[in-house]
Amino acid sequence: MSWTLVLHGGAGQMTRDTITPAQAEGARAGLGRALDAGAAILSDGGAALDAVEAAVRVLEDDPHFNAGRGAALTRAGVAELDAAIMDGRDRAAGAVAGVTTARHPVSLARAVMVHSPHVLLSGAGAETFAREQGCEPATQDWLILPERRAQLDEMLGGGGAFDVDMKYGTVGAVACDAAGHVAAATSTGGVTGKNWGRIGDSPLIGAGTYADDRAGAVSCTGAGEFFIRVNVAHEICARARLAGESLEVATEMVLAEVAALGGTGGVIVTGPNGEALWHFTTPGMYRARLGSDGQRDVAIFGDD
Repeated sequence: MSWTLVLHGGAGQMTRDTITPAQAEGARAGLGRALDAGAAILSDGGAALDAVEAAVRVLEDDPHFNAGRGAALTRAGVAELDAAIMDGRDRAAGAVAGVTTARHPVSLARAVMVHSPHVLLSGAGAETFAREQGCEPATQDWLILPERRAQLDEMLGGGGAFDVDMKYGTVGAVACDAAGHVAAATSTGGVTGKNWGRIGDSPLIGAGTYADDRAGAVSCTGAGEFFIRVNVAHEICARARLAGESLEVATEMVLAEVAALGGTGGVIVTGPNGEALWHFTTPGMYRARLGSDGQRDVAIFGDD
């Protein structure tokens, strides 16, 4: 019974000079807990869709990552959360953007997929839907950490418009289950200092999140505006499905296109044959993978 799970906790300026040993240890432990949550489902014959949701929920609760608790703050000092989930079996998808009271945006996104006729809900409407569906709420006081407030204050004090270096990433998971079905999920607080209701690639199906049993599953992290313009997640799957490229080649080519436009970031990818890969053009990316063969990798820095 073969299965694969791959996670990311954001790509960006993660180096041994910018991340303390304690932060690195905490992030590695968080990735490990998320691997265990997803693997428990996959090893029992469960669905990839359930596994990616479970893994991302763990990362949303972990303050080491920019999603859920510990999300980056808007220019107004608010945690505005985005998430998406997609099922490769029938390309069903759900997403939310700009929500401020959801503990697990990824589960709210799944509720949109399952219990509404829509794919993407935003803002106040998404909050109303969350209450109607009984999704677990969270207060801003719980979501916001003092260090994220300090990061925003530092940025605004320096005259910055937003976090142009995309330091704090996002979280995501892709999986292939024993039946050969794939799924993807992504969740984020966006970029520090974002304004005007800015939405990045994470909740946009095809840009930051995509899954198709005919090709693979992709979750992205990085400079969202560039990932939207290239439609990265779908582009990788399209190249594999239509041009016959391997997922590895397709991933490298698409991220090279992003880089040519001036953007950086990373992706995690799996395919119906259980491929498990990542690629990033930043100094580091929080990342992890585990398969039914027992091989377990958890890494942060480019030279890990």
